Amino acid sequence: MTNSGPQQLSLGISHIDDATFDNFYLASTSPNGIAVAAVRQQFAPLGEKFIYLWGGSGAGLTHLLQAACHQAQEQGHRIQYLPLGTMLGFEPQHLLEGLDSQDLVCLDDLQLVIGKADWELAIFHLFNRLRDSGKQLLLAANLGPHQLAIELPDLRSRLHSGISFGLQQLNDQEKCAALQERALRRGLELTLEVAKFILTRASRDMNELFHSLSKLDDASLAEQRKLTIPFVKQVLGL
Repeated sequence: MTNSGPQQLSLGISHIDDATFDNFYLASTSPNGIAVAAVRQQFAPLGEKFIYLWGGSGAGLTHLLQAACHQAQEQGHRIQYLPLGTMLGFEPQHLLEGLDSQDLVCLDDLQLVIGKADWELAIFHLFNRLRDSGKQLLLAANLGPHQLAIELPDLRSRLHSGISFGLQQLNDQEKCAALQERALRRGLELTLEVAKFILTRASRDMNELFHSLSKLDDASLAEQRKLTIPFVKQVLGL
């Protein structure tokens, strides 16, 4: 990694090109709005330096981390996004070395390295370096900091010191609305009937649902077909 100019989102790891704050679905009554606002304002004068997000699969954790990266990069900040699930074969002290040169570091799937002594120690030292240099840290895990089985007391203390937000998963009505909104942004017409069909026949995980929508978008463009239930059955093999 170099220190000149904005950095790539990851060390050769693909990112979600359309993961932005604008297309993160928020229901009108969703409590997730507080978390989104905090992450979005992390570089504001009074923004939080350390934010910990947690929630179940499909709650939007990765989306928010990468949206933060996109926004920071557009503002000219140096950023680094690391999905820890794909990093387990690396030596953590080498992988995390020098990241305090970045303005924002995002560590995704933190729970996958908790309980590994070398990882916990490396993350503890990274936390200290980022804090001492006034940089931003954004973490995501499937459990809150008080629920993770952290073995290193010093790391446990650090993770409890920041602000944390638990993201609430969408209900079925909100998932349909989220699918329809994402389809509209892609220039697709997705009726509520078809959205409900996809939800009841495909995976209910939002990441998988958006992946299915992407496949439908490609197929619709290639075949010049509307998103009807027979066409969705054909493309997704339902």
